[in-house]
Amino acid sequence: MSDKSLVPGLFDGSAESVKLAPKVLLHDHLDGGLRPGTVLELADACGWSLPADTEEDLARWFRESADSGTLVRYLETFEHTVAVMQTPEGLERVARECVADLADDGVVYAEVRFAPEQHLERGLTLDEVVEHVLEGFRAGESEARAAGRDIRIGCLLTAMRHAARSREIAELAVRFRDRGVVGFDIAGAEAGNPPSRHLDAFEYTRAANAHFTIHAGEAFGLPSIHEAVAFCGADRLGHGVRILDDIVLGENGEPRLGLLASYVRDKRIPLELCPSSNVQTGAVLTLAEHPFDLLARLRFRVTVNTDNRLMSDTTMTKEMVQLADTFGYGWADLERFTINAMKSAFLPFDQRLELIDDVIKPGYAVLIG
Repeated sequence: MSDKSLVPGLFDGSAESVKLAPKVLLHDHLDGGLRPGTVLELADACGWSLPADTEEDLARWFRESADSGTLVRYLETFEHTVAVMQTPEGLERVARECVADLADDGVVYAEVRFAPEQHLERGLTLDEVVEHVLEGFRAGESEARAAGRDIRIGCLLTAMRHAARSREIAELAVRFRDRGVVGFDIAGAEAGNPPSRHLDAFEYTRAANAHFTIHAGEAFGLPSIHEAVAFCGADRLGHGVRILDDIVLGENGEPRLGLLASYVRDKRIPLELCPSSNVQTGAVLTLAEHPFDLLARLRFRVTVNTDNRLMSDTTMTKEMVQLADTFGYGWADLERFTINAMKSAFLPFDQRLELIDDVIKPGYAVLIG
């Protein structure tokens, strides 16, 4: 797949060169991407106790705690980030800095998600939580533009799958869709909390002609993906890595797709793959064993994502470099993955096409030469 053999020496795989490439990010959690220094300052301001008291030690704690090999333990690290995102100032700062960090990494479009229901402990309403996050995003976009970096942020509102507020959050997403919210999502531990439990929310969203993605096929297998697609009608799959379970290698080594895998590929349902995170949560043992490359070669609509930049100590640049190093990708591959993501964004078609034609393709053309 790599274009290295076609253009020798053109792609060096370095972080410096990849950072210059325009990137599109569809799966990034706001409460999973805080700067360690910000967590420290906000915790001090609100009286929250942290497991470390320096930026370096706190960053290490998040990374090592997330490296547990289980999704449940991974999710426990969010107790600390969510705790410092309970005030207007905290929410706006985290959102603003998120935009700055993504823009600095060469991201030109991102959909950043968070769960409003987790930010009500200090008296804010759901609407107020969303308003403050959107204000932070807009401020971040303006600051990035002033610094010469154009970036656009779309917000996804997430409902927690173990709770019972999904219809309420879906209504919230629709209510704010003309103000920066581009879609709806559910997240949280998959086992015992199937997507169909929230069918009312998805039916409401579809009836409102709104977009939604579903965390499915990360820590739980094919039943979760099947429900997300067949029962709920997901526009995209958050992770979806376990679709591999429906692909069998024949005696000659040729992959054979089952009915569900074929349907996902044929319908061009985007997979929001998060390689580093998938290793941390135990969805795959190593990056080399990640099905990203197989799925890419089989022409699934694969996209590259960070999931939680703090917990995984990652960026889009790091994810792309690791994939290139592991699977031998070149510029043409990274461009294809980026265009896959932009095609799959919850933006109007003309706006997606404009970013592809005016930003992404020209950006890669410069790098390719």
